[in-house]
Amino acid sequence: MQTRSPIFDDLAQLLTSAAGAAKGVREEMETLVRVQVEKAADRLDLVPREDFEAVRAMAVKASDRVEALEVEVASLKKELKGAPPRKASAKKAARPKAKTKAKRKSSRKTTR
Repeated sequence: MQTRSPIFDDLAQLLTSAAGAAKGVREEMETLVRVQVEKAADRLDLVPREDFEAVRAMAVKASDRVEALEVEVASLKKELKGAPPRKASAKKAARPKAKTKAKRKSSRKTTR
């Protein structure tokens, strides 16, 4: 017949209590660390992941649009190089002459 030793019972109870206390300390430390990390993140003014992804998608879309426009501009430039030169329009030929210094000074006096 086997009997249990009270020393082993006390030792097992002590170890169980210590393990429970260690678990409680661990949970407390995790909570404290989590709170500190959240505070640090708030001070850094970080953005939520969803906002970052939305802005990133907009930037990719804008970049794609810029590339398409660059191709279009290059195509239009190529067309202009191959086009025959245009004659000066009648409006440019009949442009009024520039005012002389004396006329500019007299017009300033009357407008003031």
